[in-house]
Amino acid sequence: MSFFRKMSRERKIVLAVIAFFFFILFSVAGTAYYLVVSNYNNIGNLLKVASYLRRDALQPLTFRQLVDGAIKGMVGALEDPYSTYLEPSTYRELSERMRGSFGGVGIYVGVKNNLITVISPIKGSPAEKAGIMSGDVIVAIDGKETRGMSLDKAVELMRGPEGTKVKVTVHRQGVAKPLEFVLTRRIIEVPTVEWKMVEGTRIGYLHIAMFNTRTPRETEEALRDLKKQGMEALILDLRDNPGGELEAAVETAGYFVPKGPVVYIDYRRGSDEVMEARGGNINLPLVVLVNEGSASAAEIVAGAIKDRGQGTLVGTRTFGKGVVQSVFQLYDGAGLKLTTARYLTPARTDINKKGVQPHVVVKQPEGEAEDLQLKKAVEILQTKYLRAAG
Repeated sequence: MSFFRKMSRERKIVLAVIAFFFFILFSVAGTAYYLVVSNYNNIGNLLKVASYLRRDALQPLTFRQLVDGAIKGMVGALEDPYSTYLEPSTYRELSERMRGSFGGVGIYVGVKNNLITVISPIKGSPAEKAGIMSGDVIVAIDGKETRGMSLDKAVELMRGPEGTKVKVTVHRQGVAKPLEFVLTRRIIEVPTVEWKMVEGTRIGYLHIAMFNTRTPRETEEALRDLKKQGMEALILDLRDNPGGELEAAVETAGYFVPKGPVVYIDYRRGSDEVMEARGGNINLPLVVLVNEGSASAAEIVAGAIKDRGQGTLVGTRTFGKGVVQSVFQLYDGAGLKLTTARYLTPARTDINKKGVQPHVVVKQPEGEAEDLQLKKAVEILQTKYLRAAG
């Protein structure tokens, strides 16, 4: 014990780092023999770097900084834009966002071609009112370039206290110069379901903005009300829907597909998990609207309807986010968001980075006032189903 007390602070730090990494590696690999014999050089380099950083680096590091940096490096080795180490403030904000309300500008973002890309602005949010659009690439936030920035870091920079301002710079396809938007943050209440009858028709219109725990109940309420109003066919609008909770999406899909598979979850190890609809779908002529802002759980619902022959997809190819993230709570308020599986449609199609291709491609030109995709959906239902029914 006296020997340890006599050691220099630097040596104690290095020994602590060594102990930490051996604990991690023992947990992963399982046996000391495998670690020491098979990974001797790698472990040696790890410990040498830790020692050099503590002893010789011009910029001093605390033990917490050293460990945080090591964790970020391990997660970064995955080269997965959706897996990230969450510092306490980021993890706290993610938890708030998952609860359904938060202070920010109202933008759903993803990673496309390694760029922070707007999936969709939230309806009525500062971002939508300012003119930010699906497909815009966020190149800077308050002057900080986003190249190489993690998705969660970008979200963290855009969030903040209600009433404060943030400058978001975007690149828009077809526009030569970057566009700058100065947005005032406010509390964002995430909407979920809107519905109405299409004027002058027997067609119901149901828009799902995202999937959370309220969505299945609200969808059931909407369908019940639309039926009371005489609905004989339905347009399900999943455009600019960034996804959300998987369980909620599967339960919601059950209103549109019969009993059976909605999505397969393909894990790295073990058997696939299948999530199924319980049955009791509406069994009405159905058109589903999708676009490049339809992502993740929205793609699962659209893919299930397409694969199981329950409706016609109209619009443009979806975003292409077909991977599952699990969030793990760590010590000191930190967290880890890790890609743990991928989604497969009922036909076992991998949609990640590919998206779901609609049956009928209809592009919505920028600046076009008339909703051409909705117009096509109405035309398909009236021509194929409702006229024939008299």
